[in-house]
This record gives sequence, structure tokens and C-alpha cells, in this order.
Amino acid sequence: MSKHRDNDELRGPSDMNPETPPNDQQLVSLVEVEDAELARKEGESKSQSQLVRRRFLNHKAAMISSVVLVVITLTAFTSIGFAGIPGWWSKSYMMSGTVINGGVPTLSLWPTFLGGNGINIGENPFGQDNTGKDYFALVMRGTQKSIIIAVVVGGLSTFIGAIVGALAGYFRGWVDEVLMRLTDLFIVIPLLVLAAVLGQLAGSISSSIFALALVLGLLTWTGLARLVRGEILSLREREYVAAAQAMGSKTSRVIFKHLLPNTIGVIVVNATFAIAGAILLETALSYLGFGVVAPESSLGLLISQYQNAFTNRPWLFWWPGMLIVAIALSVNFLGDGLRDAFDPRQTKKTRRRSKKEEANA
Repeated sequence: MSKHRDNDELRGPSDMNPETPPNDQQLVSLVEVEDAELARKEGESKSQSQLVRRRFLNHKAAMISSVVLVVITLTAFTSIGFAGIPGWWSKSYMMSGTVINGGVPTLSLWPTFLGGNGINIGENPFGQDNTGKDYFALVMRGTQKSIIIAVVVGGLSTFIGAIVGALAGYFRGWVDEVLMRLTDLFIVIPLLVLAAVLGQLAGSISSSIFALALVLGLLTWTGLARLVRGEILSLREREYVAAAQAMGSKTSRVIFKHLLPNTIGVIVVNATFAIAGAILLETALSYLGFGVVAPESSLGLLISQYQNAFTNRPWLFWWPGMLIVAIALSVNFLGDGLRDAFDPRQTKKTRRRSKKEEANA
């Protein structure tokens, strides 16, 4: 009897009656344990690409800029058509006509209850130029060309900068010296002057925008090359690189398979900034007469052609100018979002927190 009594005391009330339900405190503790386990599993299941994507989607400025950039690009390429594909806008950028009401824009965004003419697009929303051409079609044509130039320049400069930086950082020695002195030579010469001279030369050879884009791409790779070189110098000392070399991997495989993929954050971010810089550089060159030339078009060329109309018909100057600012700002904010996504230490909150910690220390 005493032995049975001792076993009953050791088992406790819940063991004595298996059908006794657990109390509320036990349920709360179980829920907390399960939640913690799920959170831990969720955190472990997220890959680096998922974390980058989530941080980028949480960047409000980058999201708004992405929408603005997509809207501008789609409108430019679908409105007047591209590469033989017709667009939804009925007027052509090559068709002259009668100037109506002094070429004033018919676009109205002011509601009638506020004293305006209501929301209306009209026949010529951006107005007309001197010859009666629809200015909306002209601006969309210029936007197409400017975006193409910017993308080609950004892609070409990114490719050259990544390759030069990777080779200089990996081989070091005389290869590094030669490539970095070449980079310094391009940096020392003012970019606008060099681009104007070579752009004028390219324009005399071919009036195609791709000739100008090729020249600008060959001149704007220096910044990325220095950044990639610094990253490669750090990465080449890692254990996995030494292991790949010990296993007999070729130099090209080590560079393109193990090193460059780990600098993708720096490359992508600087590619967006290169596109924004190319938009502004092309605008400056075309405004000065060293960039895009007729019969081609661009936003910078439109500003140059109608700069004298700023006082009496300012809309001929406003529309391309506003689109240049919108595209450049959107691409820059997009680059900021990508930078914060790839390197969360660069966010403004983190920088402010680190400054406060340094001040308190």
C-alpha cells in the first residue's frame, strides 16, 4: 500500500488522470513555444535574395520611383510605337499641321468645381511646335532615345568597370598598376570635355544614337572599376577562394564563379547610378550641340532646339525638362533602395544610430 501511495505522489495530478485537460497557463506556454519555433524556422528559411527583395519592397521611395519610371517608359514606347510596332497615339512626330491657338497645350487637370476646365487631354496635350507638330509625340520620341542611350551606357560601363576591377583586384602586381593608372588617366581628364570631343567625332562618323552611347559607355566605367577592385581585393583572401584555387579551378572560373557574384550588390547599385548619370550627361552634350544630332532626337536635343521659346512658349522647354528630372530622380531613388537592400548598414536609420552611439561614446 505504501509503495502505491508513493508512486501516486510522484506521478502528480495530471499523471493520475490522463483525461484531465491542461490549464490556461500550460496552453499559453505551449503557444509561445510553437510561435518561437515557427519564427525561428521562418528566419532560417529565408535566403539572401529573399531578404534583399523584402528590404527593397519596404523602401517606399524606391517603390514610388519604380512606378514612375515604369509609367514613363511604357508611355514613351507604347504611345507612338517602336521598331515598326504602331502605338495608340494617333498623331505622328513627323507630321506637320496648322498651329491651333498658338500651340498652347490642351491638357487640363484642374477640375471644374475648382474653377478649371475639367480633366481633359485634348488634341495636343503637350502643345505644338513652330511647324504644327504634335509636341507630345516629339517628347515621347525623345524620351525613347534618351532611355535607350542611358540603358546602353549603363550596361556597357558596368560591364567594362566590373571586368577591369576584377582583373586588377585578382591579379594585383603589374596588372593592377597598369589598369589603375589607365583608370586614373580617364578620371583626371574632365568627363564633359572628353565626352564632347569624342561625341562630336562619333556624330561626324555616324548620326546613330548608338555611336554616342558607345562613346559615353567607354568613358564612364572608372568609378565602378575602383569599387569592384576594392571588393575583389578583400574577397580573394577568403577560404573558399583558396579552396577553389587548391582544387585547380581556372582563373576565369574563380573570377566569374566565386568573386564577381559576391560583388553583385555593388555592381547593380552603381549600374543604376550610371544610368541616371548617362541621362544627365547626354542632356548636357545635346544641349551644347555635341550629343544627339538631327534627324535623331532626344530630350536634351529638344531643350536645345526650343530654348529660345522659353519666354513666349515655355511649355516647349518644360515638358522635356520635367521628364529629364523625373527619370533621373526615379533612377537615383531606385539605386538608393537597391543599396539599402543589399547593404542594410547603409540605411539612414542605421547611420543615425551609429552617429548617436559615437556621440554617446
